[in-house]
Amino acid sequence: MLEEASGRWMALALAEAGLAAAAGEVPVGAVVVRRGEVIATGRNAPVDAHDPTAHAEIVALRAAALAVGNYRLDDCELYVTLEPCAMCSGAMLHARLKRVVFGAFDPKTGAAGSVVNLFAQPQLNHQTGLQGGMMAVDSAALLQNFFRQRRADQRDEAKMNHPLREDALRTADTAFNGLPNYPWPPNYISDLQTLGGLRLHYLDEGRVAARTDQLTYLCLHGNPAWSYLYRKMIPAFLQAGHRVIAPDLIGFGKSDKPKKDSFHSFSTHRQILLELVERLDLQNVVLVVQDWGGILGLTLPMAAQQRYIGLLVMNTMLACGDAPLSKGFLAWREMCTNNPDFDVARLFARGNPDMSPEACAAYNAPFPDRGHRAATRAFPAMVPEFENSDGADVSRDARRFWQSRWTGQTLMAIGAQDPVLGLPVMRELQGFINGCGEPLVLEGAGHFVQEQGEQIARHAVHFFKL
Repeated sequence: MLEEASGRWMALALAEAGLAAAAGEVPVGAVVVRRGEVIATGRNAPVDAHDPTAHAEIVALRAAALAVGNYRLDDCELYVTLEPCAMCSGAMLHARLKRVVFGAFDPKTGAAGSVVNLFAQPQLNHQTGLQGGMMAVDSAALLQNFFRQRRADQRDEAKMNHPLREDALRTADTAFNGLPNYPWPPNYISDLQTLGGLRLHYLDEGRVAARTDQLTYLCLHGNPAWSYLYRKMIPAFLQAGHRVIAPDLIGFGKSDKPKKDSFHSFSTHRQILLELVERLDLQNVVLVVQDWGGILGLTLPMAAQQRYIGLLVMNTMLACGDAPLSKGFLAWREMCTNNPDFDVARLFARGNPDMSPEACAAYNAPFPDRGHRAATRAFPAMVPEFENSDGADVSRDARRFWQSRWTGQTLMAIGAQDPVLGLPVMRELQGFINGCGEPLVLEGAGHFVQEQGEQIARHAVHFFKL
């Protein structure tokens, strides 16, 4: 019975902490209980009050003392979501509280056992009872999410301060104005080690900081597409309550475009994606891949398997260098070699006859001239063809991972009209992936199967579960 009541009081303290976070304060909350009744609450307010002493515990103690008309609170208990600091611990001892119960431990400033334990000093003439760790996971999650969001906000504030490297180009923002069905605001990052100052664009939608059970759909595009490719799938993921991350590979979309073809390599692009996943600290990831999104993306989970719970794989392959590339791919590569400045919009229109001219034109938006197209020229030749090709060895490692170590959920969707990475290639890939069931085959879809992706996304939100 006592434990149940204590849980209720700590839940109230957590609610106060949530209100502090909403006000931009570090999320710590406290309640004071007297004879089974809450007589005071408090939440962190140093920023709003311009008061370094306005910690949640102090605010609650002041209110409790006013409520009982006495600064002595010897028949009261205080519940707080974070281990109290030295200042708050001293105030609690001066108030002669009966007991203090706290949630998360504070290894940096905690004065109830983590750094020092003021409550255990025998010289003091009053001994206050102490209990730590109640609902510690919930309390710590509030703090972790708050500081993670603060770091993200700081990066967002600085997102316009991404100087353009001399060896790169940047598509003007006006090129992306008014694109059909692409309403999401941009996010930028340039301080990943492998970026070397290049600006990478990504969509980040639907994140709920307080949720630890939210899926994150990490959507990776191929060549010559960009995050616009997922515009028909993203709404279904968001409506189901999930988070979506959709980056533009360097050289594509709203990301910076190195001038030289030689910048681009399998290893460079893979490392950027690994660093992005780490920086964003993505959890409960459903990896969504197609084309180069899979050639690169299928090598990511083995580096941090604990982050991934699912795979949605569409019209792609693992290029391991120990088997001939498909005739369809070789034909595509030859076309790119002979026509390095091919019309991207025309390519999409030919493969997707139902697409509007405006949607087709959107795929051309990132590439206003030949100088912006180093990536579209470089990528066809980057597919690992031989055993010593860049990326072949890590792709073979990935194949072994998917065969023997993958334990997550897998959904395969295939555009049957794809002449490059269609049914034969995907059936072979299916055999490599442990637990991959019968694929969802879209008979009318081609290589860019996401253009019919609404159906796939709806299927996915019912398929993938934590």
